[in-house]
Amino acid sequence: MDLQGCLNRTTFQSLKLTSTPSSSSSPFLFPSLYKTKTPTIHSPKFPFPRLTKPLPTSSASVVQTSPATTNISSEQGGKPQWKATIDFKWIKDNKETVAANIKNRNSDADLELILNLYDKLFILQKEVERVRGERNVVANKMKGKLEPSERQILIEQGKNLKEGLIALEEDLVKLNDELQREAQCIPNLTHPDVPIGGEDSSTIRKMVGSVPKFSFPVKDHLQLGKELDLFDFDAAAEVSGSKFYYLKNEAVLLEMALLNWTLSEVMKRGFIPLTTPEIVRSSIVEKCGFQPRAKNTQVYSINDSDQCLIGTAEIPVGGLHMDSILAGSILPLKYVAFSHCFRTEAGAAGTATRGLYRVHQFSKIEMFIFCRPEESDYYHDELIKIEEDMFSSLGLHFKTLDMASEDLGAPAYRKFDVEAWMPGLERFGEISSASNCTDYQSRRLGIRYRPSEALVPGPKKSKGNLAPPQFVHTLNATACAVPRMIICLLENYQQEDGSVLIPEPLRPFMGGLNVITRKS
Repeated sequence: MDLQGCLNRTTFQSLKLTSTPSSSSSPFLFPSLYKTKTPTIHSPKFPFPRLTKPLPTSSASVVQTSPATTNISSEQGGKPQWKATIDFKWIKDNKETVAANIKNRNSDADLELILNLYDKLFILQKEVERVRGERNVVANKMKGKLEPSERQILIEQGKNLKEGLIALEEDLVKLNDELQREAQCIPNLTHPDVPIGGEDSSTIRKMVGSVPKFSFPVKDHLQLGKELDLFDFDAAAEVSGSKFYYLKNEAVLLEMALLNWTLSEVMKRGFIPLTTPEIVRSSIVEKCGFQPRAKNTQVYSINDSDQCLIGTAEIPVGGLHMDSILAGSILPLKYVAFSHCFRTEAGAAGTATRGLYRVHQFSKIEMFIFCRPEESDYYHDELIKIEEDMFSSLGLHFKTLDMASEDLGAPAYRKFDVEAWMPGLERFGEISSASNCTDYQSRRLGIRYRPSEALVPGPKKSKGNLAPPQFVHTLNATACAVPRMIICLLENYQQEDGSVLIPEPLRPFMGGLNVITRKS
């Protein structure tokens, strides 16, 4: 499921988890234009690809570099503590394209302000260079033999130039910080086939199955869970608050079955399994394109710290190769990560959010890919096909949507959502999404790769003839969000006697249990 904000977590101290509003802006990406083709690619064989280790020590695989995202020290509040690699010249040269994209995505980025700041920065940089040049001229003159009066004049000139340069450089830092902060609001470019408009403008990419027919009154997952003793929301509300829950009895087995079955299915397709940290630095959340301290954020932030609880494993997996140059020969890197996820669900209310549909904590398995730019469209299709194949094998009725521009979120170039039919809710509900974020995240996280081809063919490779490093593309997709999958399975597989069948693929992971029945 797509995370529009971000979440984070806490340690065993007297901490408060809060959604703290701030003027901090979301991070930004910029291009290379996205000219993509569909390559012939073969995924590594199960169980593990033998191309690399997640964090290899050999310089042939990954080179740790000095961070491209440098710290910014300032007393000014709301300032990003890192810098994204933003192509301002491209933005200026393609102003109309960027402006149209900002409008289509209903973004509040201020392009005119950004370009104005960029022009001011350019002028100020020229002035700094001019003053530095004059200072160097004065310094060179003082190396020769001079009359005392001449030397004194040059000393005064040098002093004035130094003071002026310090003031200019301070202004340059402040202006650069402001430009960076504003530019990080610009959303990713948008795939040309994405429908323009709000969520209602999204188009159906694929429809699988049909609405199931029942010869008896249909129950929702809350009623089924109560009758089969599978949940306890009341006790959880007393212990933790609303939108928390206990799973009980067969529901616990069902969660474990979903997780293990999903991992086994995705690993067969060459993905490396991970478990991730569930507390990350706020800067990592921002670099992935979310706003942990913005108004109505979905992120739980830890008071008096720079840490947050994750809302999706996309965030810690995205940071796995931060500030690195990957060898092109090891791409793509495909990961499947299990984590608990935490979301504030700010503003969520109504019958559509009852029970397990919107909760503050849940288990999820996320797929994530680092790849070459020309391959990201191909792998986006692969991710959504994996999702569709798994949901089909569970016998669900679902539709895949090509999400409209205003529903993409800042990092996504294109996003496909899967919505499954939930009989008890009498509607489709989102169970998964798959996003191609192109180089939006990698420009913030500092993740590049070195193409294996040399610029100039020859018997030896040297730094002079190697192709320059390029930013990777990143993609993410939900393989299994447990609570909503439990909703789908309970409501779609309910029987007239009140029992619930277990779908065939999950039975080996349920200890052979075929049906959930009422307790005697």
